[in-house]
Amino acid sequence: MKKIYYLSTCDTCRTIIKRLGGLKDFEWQDIKTEPITKSQLKEMKDMAGSYEALFSRRAIKYKEMGLKDQVLQEKDFQRLILQEYTFLKRPVIIYGDKIFVGNEEKTVAAAEQAIPNAK
Repeated sequence: MKKIYYLSTCDTCRTIIKRLGGLKDFEWQDIKTEPITKSQLKEMKDMAGSYEALFSRRAIKYKEMGLKDQVLQEKDFQRLILQEYTFLKRPVIIYGDKIFVGNEEKTVAAAEQAIPNAK
């Protein structure tokens, strides 16, 4: 599978996609206009190891909702990602049996190494 979950309005996503050579032969899903499904999220979780690994604590709503003061469980991370697209770390890039979650330099560098034609 070759798929990218991203946000079209996110400059960071656009920069990473460009850095990876455009990912032209990937299936693209803008999570704002085409929300992720429960089964898609489960597939990502199975590859990443947990819902928490997919969860963004940088989302504005994380602080607004007072979530930083709560102890969240896996079911909470799942529920929150499904109800609010900004809680998904992005981009999420799936290439074969590998998943690359978020925009940390080491993650992007690993994606560059794994994906042919990435710059």
